[in-house]
Amino acid sequence: MSIWEYANPKRFMQTSARALPWVSALAAVMLLGGLVWGFFFTPNDFRMGATVKIIYIHVPAATMATGTWFMMLVASLIWLIRRHHVSVLAAKAAAPIGATMTLIGLVTGAIWGQPMWGTWWAWEPRLTAFLILFLFYLGYIALWEAIEDPDTAADLTSVLCLVGSVFAVLSRYAVLFWNQGLHQGASLSMDRQEHVADIYAWPLWVSILGFGLLFVALVLIRTRTEIRARRLRALEARERMA
Repeated sequence: MSIWEYANPKRFMQTSARALPWVSALAAVMLLGGLVWGFFFTPNDFRMGATVKIIYIHVPAATMATGTWFMMLVASLIWLIRRHHVSVLAAKAAAPIGATMTLIGLVTGAIWGQPMWGTWWAWEPRLTAFLILFLFYLGYIALWEAIEDPDTAADLTSVLCLVGSVFAVLSRYAVLFWNQGLHQGASLSMDRQEHVADIYAWPLWVSILGFGLLFVALVLIRTRTEIRARRLRALEARERMA
């Protein structure tokens, strides 16, 4: 069986219909379990106090914000190279989810940063790149809405996705490129100096997994909606020609 078989809309609809209930249920369990574990069963940090617990929303949301854009990048490349409509519709479906995750990351980062840094915002490399990534999300969504021809919109948004990937990389790895700014290093790191204590790390991993499964479930739902909308437009076009 080839993975390209799932580029067929009918095959994708059949497979996603079977997978969606399981993915949704597992996402709910992992997300609820991770958040409850983190917020109610972990101690306050000796330096950050109770504010450390925002990590269970901020880090998963920020991770999914950049991860969503990379998923869109892969889907856009598939469209540009192989012209598979399901891939570009999946990228289109993922964009509002990624934008929401980025906004959550920005808001929770500000809430977390204010008591830690004494300011809601700092124009440092990682935060600035993350804000620009959010603007790219908005631009990507707006470009889809502004162009009537779906294939032309798919081409232009795919190119925009390639350009925006630079800022997705910077928002993820800026602290490695520039050793400056207020933002701390990765919470989950191979470096034990940066890695959070295990008592916080385990529920954080569960929360990240929950956010990831939630993303998959939402992308499946929205992609299925996009496919149905495309079919409906095709039927309407045929009726007008008849």
